[in-house]
Amino acid sequence: MRHYQVRDVMTASPVTVTPATPLKNVADILVRGRIGVVPVLTPQGRVAGVVAEGDLLRKERLQRDPEGRHSAHLPYRIRRDIATAETAGELMDRYPATVPSDTSVAEAARLMDRHQSRFLLVTSEDGKLLGVVTARDLLRVFLRPDAAIKAEISRNILSHYLGTNPALVQVEVADGVVRLTGELERKSMLPAALRAVRAVDGVIDVESQLGYAIDDISLPLDTDQLT
Repeated sequence: MRHYQVRDVMTASPVTVTPATPLKNVADILVRGRIGVVPVLTPQGRVAGVVAEGDLLRKERLQRDPEGRHSAHLPYRIRRDIATAETAGELMDRYPATVPSDTSVAEAARLMDRHQSRFLLVTSEDGKLLGVVTARDLLRVFLRPDAAIKAEISRNILSHYLGTNPALVQVEVADGVVRLTGELERKSMLPAALRAVRAVDGVIDVESQLGYAIDDISLPLDTDQLT
């Protein structure tokens, strides 16, 4: 069962700047492109850093408030450098979070949460930029058509993963909510089936009324223990 990967939802070949790009140009790219982040690349095409809209807003605040009352947690030298920055290289975050393109959407979401970031840079093994993925991009998984979700459950989970006859199980999907009715061959298949269906990309919730033909979990009573 293949899950959506970062490469499926990222913005490939995003607009980039160099460390020498003036911040006015960076702001223009952010505003005109309606994006939240601009990668900064070296002349060799490798990631040098990133400038986010929040960085420019912080600079604006520190210019208006040199004492940095809104950024008191930052050392004075850093506040001064941010306030006086004129180029992307002077303002950029030099250590942005990056991921390979084959990272699953679920893992990318965990990384964003861990780094408290709303974006990740997607890079190749040699450090070159492949794309940018944002929190909004990850939400595209939930827009997956119900018909595609239903087809994957019937084909990949019921037929291939569980090895059961898909005709025995009725699958209904409405707005990402899956409803399962019918019967599986064995009781032990129920937990695995529900786990697998919940893991399908785009599934919001699962409602199950599945039964089973054979109870292969309950052990027969050992009559020797009664004597």
